[in-house]
Amino acid sequence: MASELVSAWRPRVPGVAEVFHAHFVSHAYPLHVHDAWTLLIVDSGAIRFDLDRHHRGAAGASVTLLPPDVPHDGRAATGAGFRKRVVYLDSSVLPVYLTGAAVDAAGFDDPILRLRIDRLHESLHSPGDELEAESRLALIQGRLRAHLDRHYREPAVAPRRLADRLRELLDANTAGGITLREAGVLLGAHPGHLVRTFTSAFGLPPHRYLMSRRIERARRLLLAGRKPAEVAAEVGFHDQAHLHRHFRRHVGVTPGTYTKGQ
Repeated sequence: MASELVSAWRPRVPGVAEVFHAHFVSHAYPLHVHDAWTLLIVDSGAIRFDLDRHHRGAAGASVTLLPPDVPHDGRAATGAGFRKRVVYLDSSVLPVYLTGAAVDAAGFDDPILRLRIDRLHESLHSPGDELEAESRLALIQGRLRAHLDRHYREPAVAPRRLADRLRELLDANTAGGITLREAGVLLGAHPGHLVRTFTSAFGLPPHRYLMSRRIERARRLLLAGRKPAEVAAEVGFHDQAHLHRHFRRHVGVTPGTYTKGQ
């Protein structure tokens, strides 16, 4: 069986939070969220994933865009695995109101967009080409915006305020954590009601959301050159082994392997 390979780095390009190249055969992503827009192309094989309870796929010439804070998973569609290239874009690159449009139309069959993303990756891989990468990203951003604008619909109902307030508490206590009992006292709600409301609104329970946030923070710190043991303590894991276990489950490789491609 082919090995699982990952290369990740953070270029000095405004709007780009991370570049992530991977070859996975057996790794399956658990349900999780990102704090960035996930712009994905598949170079070989195919991916199956669920996005906000909708079944989706990515392969071939298509371009996949996953919005921030929307739960999704991922796995190979065949036994041969897949190769993918991902650019994680800062949440500010596209307006948040287009999140629903991205859920409705996660994939685009757009050869021009696919080619531009391919060339963006080439420039992101070459130190000194930051201005070229920024220019290519600007063109990609405009084309993505045009696709999403065509799928935009006014939301039928406002977000549930209780779920939003719990998410705000989790975001404010990513490292230290907060118990459901503590959150319930602050929000005036029973812990069980909090879990049900949050899961209904965001598609995953509070503990999985918090774990996703911690993994996202760990990725950024590791790419900045921090040691895994330091990162574990800073983002809220019990120890390095705790970080190791959850990082591998979410990302497909260990924290040490993750930064070797820089």
